[in-house]
Amino acid sequence: MTLIARDSIQSIPDLDSRASASSRDVGIDTMRGIAILMVIGIHSLQQPLNPWETLADAPLRPCVPVFLFASGYLTALSGQVPLAKRLKAVLIPYAIAFVAAYVYMALHNPAMDHGIAKTLARFVLAYVFVYYYVFVYVGCTFGLWLVFLAFDTGAQQSERRLVALLLLSIVFGLIAGSYLDPLLSRLGYPDSLIEEVRMRDVPFWFTFMALGALTGISGRRHDLRDMRTLISGATLFAFIIYAAVRLFTLGDAADYDSVAFFGYAALLCMLLLAVDFQLPFFAALGSGSYFLYLWHIFIVMFLRDHADLRGVGPIAGFAITYIATASGSILALLAVRAIAPPRMIRWLGA
Repeated sequence: MTLIARDSIQSIPDLDSRASASSRDVGIDTMRGIAILMVIGIHSLQQPLNPWETLADAPLRPCVPVFLFASGYLTALSGQVPLAKRLKAVLIPYAIAFVAAYVYMALHNPAMDHGIAKTLARFVLAYVFVYYYVFVYVGCTFGLWLVFLAFDTGAQQSERRLVALLLLSIVFGLIAGSYLDPLLSRLGYPDSLIEEVRMRDVPFWFTFMALGALTGISGRRHDLRDMRTLISGATLFAFIIYAAVRLFTLGDAADYDSVAFFGYAALLCMLLLAVDFQLPFFAALGSGSYFLYLWHIFIVMFLRDHADLRGVGPIAGFAITYIATASGSILALLAVRAIAPPRMIRWLGA
């Protein structure tokens, strides 16, 4: 089955939370809902992580790959990348959240440099709070747009070339993830800068979008369901490897952009697609996951800056932060959807 033949099966624009229920994939939205709760979980952990907190952090780390995988999967079903629409849907909510985050940072740091160059750099590099994912998504979406633009998705021969290019992009992304930080370290860059670059390693992150697109091209979602037991076992085994690598600092023990992380995150994405949960509550969160991503961090930062949670211990601190952040941001999402006009809802990513 070619991509064009599948175009009528299901085409769901990313980040379009106002789409009618019948036009959305509840299973994919459920995946996104689970992933955004994983994001909140990561940010609720106190830093730096002790060994037990690392074990709690490790299973949550594939949250970003889930979003990228889902985007690639849905793109393959539609056979096209509506680039302008996606950029508009991403950048307008980000610009609004950036202004709010900038004001928050300025209020808490009187010595903050407000020079034009510094401010533009903060915006372009998403160097406020945890917004690096915005431009990771933009870079990956632009890359996928170029890939699909290069091929006539209605031709079977072109589809084979498309598959080959996506596979090559995964290989290239894994190589980039393995050798980018040693290269930067050899060139004498500080660890703090290397960490920032690794979080924005678009070729590595693109591997998950490419994997999602390959899965969508195959058109065999039902076949995955027959392999759930096998994929579950493989995912568990890959997680054990990833967790052990991080706990015992074996080789490249980075949180992200390592081969161990790719193995675990890729298999978890496939597992979630194979299980195909149809959970309305999580799907509702998934359809508004961009809003939750942009605004939940304000609650986390407020608690870190104004509540002495370290005194209650890491477990209680995590629980308080997670419950307050998840419930507060979900209530904010519901309030925006109930009160705000449609255009404002789109502008806020809700």
